[in-house]
Amino acid sequence: MRILSAVLVTIAMLFAATFGVMAIGNVLPGGSQAVAPLITVLVLLLVYAYRRFVSHRPWSGLRISLTWWALPQAVLGMVVGLAALLGANAVSVWVGAATWLPPADFPPLMIPLVVIVIALKASFPEELLFRGHLYDTLSDRLSPRAVLAVTTLSFGSIHILSQSPASGITEKLLYVVMAIALGLLCGAARERTGALWMSVGVHNAVYLSQLFPTRDIDYGVQLTLQAAALALSAVLVLAFPAVRSRGSGAEHPVPGALS
Repeated sequence: MRILSAVLVTIAMLFAATFGVMAIGNVLPGGSQAVAPLITVLVLLLVYAYRRFVSHRPWSGLRISLTWWALPQAVLGMVVGLAALLGANAVSVWVGAATWLPPADFPPLMIPLVVIVIALKASFPEELLFRGHLYDTLSDRLSPRAVLAVTTLSFGSIHILSQSPASGITEKLLYVVMAIALGLLCGAARERTGALWMSVGVHNAVYLSQLFPTRDIDYGVQLTLQAAALALSAVLVLAFPAVRSRGSGAEHPVPGALS
């Protein structure tokens, strides 16, 4: 029951922050999209309040310290995630399940700003909840593999409610499977680095891959290939041993180990 309650509380915080942003957007100019990055602030406040007054868990358990490793880990995560997704899309085009569209006409100098906005709107708050708060909460009760399984499945399951191009029950279920595979890769990144930043980068890659869009012909096949590529990437990440820094319980990767 404690495990289930931890999962439900995490999902409830995500929904509370999401609907909070929608409510704020309804009363401010620009709508909810203009204030979407506020979801990070709301999630931070909810997680802080819950850990401070309910679970009494230390903030350090979230693994969001801004060390010199943070940016390289985030970039590494984006590289790994983009390689998996764009590789899957290339195979989709090769087998006739999709076609390439012209790349997004976007000024390259704006890409860093886009990465930050995406992180604040979706990647960071979701990773903070699932690979930060929930991962840490379950770590005292479950083995590392069980923690990875629970956080992955709970993250993937909520995507049955996501807006996506999926139509029909089969495609919607395949979209959930793809989200589970994404959660597995994010969880693998969290486990191997001992920090949240690589998983945020992996999550960001889902949105950055849209800079190289495709038109689906058989979206179910494309989703299946994306799920397979993300899951395979997770297995490869988990194949690398984590390294603990001296005098610390936090894990850090060997420089260049996953590059």
